[in-house]
Amino acid sequence: MKATIWGCRGSLPVAMSAATVRDKVKSALRTANGRSFRNDAELERFITEELPWPVANSYGGNSSCVQIDTGSEEYVLCDLGSGLREFGAAAIARHGPGKPQIYNIFLSHIHWDHIMGFPFFPASYIPGNKIRIYSCHPDPKLAFTRQQSAPCFPVDFSVLAADIEFIAMQPGKPVQVAGATVRAIKQYHEGDSFGYRFEKDGKAIIYSTDSEHKQDNPEAAALFADFFRRADLVIFDAQYSLAETVSLKEDWGHSSNVAGVELCHMAQAKHLLLYHHEPAFNDEALHRIFLETIRYEQLARPDGQPPLKVSSAFDGMELNV
Repeated sequence: MKATIWGCRGSLPVAMSAATVRDKVKSALRTANGRSFRNDAELERFITEELPWPVANSYGGNSSCVQIDTGSEEYVLCDLGSGLREFGAAAIARHGPGKPQIYNIFLSHIHWDHIMGFPFFPASYIPGNKIRIYSCHPDPKLAFTRQQSAPCFPVDFSVLAADIEFIAMQPGKPVQVAGATVRAIKQYHEGDSFGYRFEKDGKAIIYSTDSEHKQDNPEAAALFADFFRRADLVIFDAQYSLAETVSLKEDWGHSSNVAGVELCHMAQAKHLLLYHHEPAFNDEALHRIFLETIRYEQLARPDGQPPLKVSSAFDGMELNV
């Protein structure tokens, strides 16, 4: 399987300001220190090997949307944040508008940042496309119709031309979709959210965002560790620091990088992907958290346990499992 990150910001999308772009350019020029480059390959090597990652790159600004490639011709997506617009454009560019596709979508929950991309999803306007929206919520369609109703949006949900179906799931009851087995787990978040485990051919990807994992709840930790058990990739909500989750932002429904490491250690998972980034953090802050998480994993790793790989999600990232 493969996971492609189309959006990884939490709460709302963010854009890079002109001032931030200028700061990156100035930093790159200082590092170059007047040197010249004979060709694009030499320049690319300098960018890749010598510039700090936050200078040469960006974590991006789209809200939650992840593609899970199961090897099937059908698409599988987790959440419909603003990253869905770029996914939709790429899908249309790949197939053209005249070739119908099947899109299977798993919703963590129906807060706006996780469905706001749907009105801008080209496939929903094209007859012949099949869109299957899986959710454990009692009436997810209501959220979609409300966001596409006057005066909030000019195109009513009822006029969308694709075949759109809402399919009810229940935590613990697996479904077979696009050649994969998918299970859901209920998470702690206002209005409820649900994480998903995708399994195929002995591989497993976890998508678990908008969930608050409390340090003083060992029973819940054991439950999630079992759900994450030996997963090849855990996409995990690490929006807040540990200090924030136990003080100012307790009960805000999000988790921390520390909780992600500890749960993955308990589960003996292989790869933790920090996800649902705080929109107030710039690239430098997010990169610092990433490096701190790697260091924490090294210090907290149980004796005799293999290292847990730690990565931090960015828009456009691809991870093979």
